[in-house]
Amino acid sequence: MYKNPSHIGWIEVICGSMFSGKTEELIRRVNRILIAKQTVKVFKPKVDNRYHPTNIVTHSEWSKEAIAIHSPTEILDYIQPSDCIAIDEAQFFGDELLEICQHLANQKHRVVVAGLDTDSEGRPFGPMPHLMAVAEFVSKLHAICSVCGKTANHTYRKTKENQQSVFIGADEHYEARCRNCFYK
Repeated sequence: MYKNPSHIGWIEVICGSMFSGKTEELIRRVNRILIAKQTVKVFKPKVDNRYHPTNIVTHSEWSKEAIAIHSPTEILDYIQPSDCIAIDEAQFFGDELLEICQHLANQKHRVVVAGLDTDSEGRPFGPMPHLMAVAEFVSKLHAICSVCGKTANHTYRKTKENQQSVFIGADEHYEARCRNCFYK
């Protein structure tokens, strides 16, 4: 599936609901890049400091060193020509992430992006739908519904005190739900 990064660039998207294992899969791919003796730079939005100010961290506390940035354009300040690029929580970046990822892939970088594909209202979230459309590879992951135990594809917001579309939290505020339990 993967060619030598010195000859080709591409975009991979890992998406799904909360608790579906997106960051775990991103860390798995980063580890495989390192096993292949390639260099990788990992990025995350500075706004997501739930578990650590810079590292990417899963809900089960796996972690990987990362660089916390405000804007996707900052990625260009950190990379070298042979680097693979990994980006977590991509939904929190604006539409410029699409342009940056396209630019990096066109410059022969392997770009692996993980993020929520929909928000807690079930609407496409941030740049993710556009990234999925242009990516060479898309992996959609699923969680387990916290209500009925079926396959979950939705992120349900349990708390209603803050109705802004970007409200960062974990299991204290969100749970995974299947279609049926999400729309009840």
